[in-house]
Amino acid sequence: MRTRVKVCGLTRVEDVKAAADAGADALGFVFVSASKRHVSIEQAEALFAAVPPFVETVALFMNPEPALVESVQARLAPSLLQFHGTESAAFCRRFGSRYIKAVPVAEGQAAMQAVMDEHQTAGGFLLDSHGAGRMGGSGESFDWALWPADTARPLILAGGLHPGNVGEAVRRLSPWAVDVSSGVEVSPGIKDPARIIRFINEVNHVQG
Repeated sequence: MRTRVKVCGLTRVEDVKAAADAGADALGFVFVSASKRHVSIEQAEALFAAVPPFVETVALFMNPEPALVESVQARLAPSLLQFHGTESAAFCRRFGSRYIKAVPVAEGQAAMQAVMDEHQTAGGFLLDSHGAGRMGGSGESFDWALWPADTARPLILAGGLHPGNVGEAVRRLSPWAVDVSSGVEVSPGIKDPARIIRFINEVNHVQG
């Protein structure tokens, strides 16, 4: 199985192009006002316009007002929605789009399993070091021993990944995808094209 790569927290057109050129499978855009990587719908229009064919766009929310999600859908038509808060399965389904649900690894195994059990229609689950209702992008990793070993659902690894450790992560866990934000940045929201290339090359090297 090939591990896919999502580069998240993009705020500049040049970084969108750099990530796509490096081979990213998906690009993430944060619609959470409290995030340092937040973009408005108006800013995101230029970013989405720069995304080439066959690269997925992911809109990230955390406990949003439904009107915000609906506006993003209407104006940007993202490939996937990603929910990082305490959203219920019914809330996530109401928008009629494929979605990813973040799982609060910091809350422990029981809380993780409860989220996955509830969100039966989620396209996949993103495991990050954050707790429930907190944003990712902190650059902190979690104990990979907590990685579920008995699920057939697509799992996405996030939290503290960078070019120096993503190869080991892919070898040990064989995730469906890896998600990187701060690990390829020079500052929040400002990506480093060289780090993006190194990160994706490390993932591909393990599988090559």
